[in-house]
Parts: sequence; C-alpha cells; structure tokens
Amino acid sequence: MRRRALLTLVLPAIMMALAALTLMPLGASAASTPAAAKSSKVHFLWRSNTSNSAKVTPFAGSNLNYYGGAVQNGTATAYAIYWEPNHSVSSGYHSLINRYFGDVGSSGLYKNNTQYTDSSGRYPSNATFGGSWTDTASYPRSPLLDSDIQKEVSRAISANGWTASTNHIFFVFTQANENLCFDSSHSQCASNAFCAYHSYFGSHTIYAAMPYAASFSCNPGSSPNHDDADQTINVTSHEQMEAATDPLLNAWYDSSGSEIGDKCAWKFGSLNSSGGDVTWNGHSYIVQKEWDNHVTGCVLTGP
Repeated sequence: MRRRALLTLVLPAIMMALAALTLMPLGASAASTPAAAKSSKVHFLWRSNTSNSAKVTPFAGSNLNYYGGAVQNGTATAYAIYWEPNHSVSSGYHSLINRYFGDVGSSGLYKNNTQYTDSSGRYPSNATFGGSWTDTASYPRSPLLDSDIQKEVSRAISANGWTASTNHIFFVFTQANENLCFDSSHSQCASNAFCAYHSYFGSHTIYAAMPYAASFSCNPGSSPNHDDADQTINVTSHEQMEAATDPLLNAWYDSSGSEIGDKCAWKFGSLNSSGGDVTWNGHSYIVQKEWDNHVTGCVLTGP
C-alpha cells in the first residue's frame, strides 16, 4: 500500500516534468556553443611559429556563427594603458599606437564589423580613442600573470575616472622583454605561445593583454613607421576587431571556436611604398586581414 501510494504521488510529477521538456523551445537563431569556446574566458592570438600555428589556419571551419551574445554595438571606445616601470619602449611607441586608435574607427577594416549584429540587429559601427595612461609602478612579479593585468586595468580605471562597459576596451601594453603568462603554470606565455589575448572580468570589463610584440616573435614582416610600435599595432588590431564582434566570448566565432581575427591571422595585403598594407588618414600601417562572411574570406575592407 505504501509503495502504491508513493507511485501515485511521484508518477504525476514525472509526467509533468516530461511534458515541460517537450514543450520547451529549442532556441532562436543563435547556434549551439562549440566546446572550444567554452573552455576558458580568454581568447589568444597564437604566435605563427609555435606548435599552436595550426590554430591560426585562416580557413578553419567556415563562416562565423552567432551564439547570442553582445557585440560592441554603435561606437566602441579604446583606452591605452602603458605599464612601463622603466620606460623601456621605442621612441615612437606611445604616439604611433595612440595614432592608430584615432585612425582605425573610420577605416574600411573596422567597417567590416558592421555585418556582425547582435540579437537586436545592432552592430559595431565605429571606434574612438578614450585616452592613454602611463603607469610606472613596479611589476609585482616576472613573468606577469593574467591576474596582474586585470588588477592593472582596475587601477587605471580608478586613477583616471574611466568606466567599464561592454563598449569600452582597456589595452594593457607592457614594456620590452617583459614576459606575460596566462597563469602560474607558465605553459601559455608570450615567450612560448601567444602574442596577445583579449578577455573580460566581472560582468563587462573588457580588456586586452599586449606584451611588447617586438620582443616575442610577433613580427608582421614589415615596418612602415620604422618603429617597434608597428608590430604591436598589428596584434592590437587583431584584438580590437575580435573584441568588437565577441567582447564576452559568446557572440561571433566559427564552429571551431575561431573568432574574426583568428581566421585571418598573419595574412596581410599587398604592401605600399611605405611597407604598409593600409593607409588611413594619410598614415600607413601593417595590419592583418579580418574575416568577411559576405565573401567567405579575409579582407582589409568590407563588407
């Protein structure tokens, strides 16, 4: 009798749960998330000359898919944080990177982002430069860790009265020869694996970690401005376009987890007389191509 009474109580609950699952919507137009994209809250730009080079094959997967997350819709703002205890950077490092941030927003390369909309049809349309800050505070350790980069972003926000937002991205540039590792295992570092990466912490503090590219085999093969900044500008462009289209790592990437920049990493256009592959506002830069879903390929201007 007790067993029969228990079944009488439990079976209706089970039937109701099954009915609810049957009626549950399967989702809207957003695709299911690849396992590769779920693995961590960071997205690396791998060096082209390491064992990770297979991860930057430009045509891996197919077009980018939308997974339901936010994009940096409308105008995004970039901030440059130069963390340099010894001011060990090239003479034009700050001025050229700052100039790039002022030029890129109106470029054809940035306009390529307009095809990658969010669930409301909004898209990245422009980028502006919010300013820079040079911090000469000592590094807490060497190599630096991702936790140190996050703390530096928070310190810069507090010192300058900046605000965190999905449409704001904070670039932390470190000085020459300063190694950066993602974590204390030191298995993924600028010295052995990556050139840069972007991520976020909290709910929407978007940041990019930018080691000194010229110190870590991240050379695009040309230097139109004859300064180490050229190498860093290329990887900065990679991270900026990826943050615009996938700031919280849940928006636009392909079936293998590759973002807009990964699919075209280390792929450049024809060089002009200055050694750049683009000219914006009369200024020459060497920057990689980005993926264009409309042409199913890599472009410097689109769509």
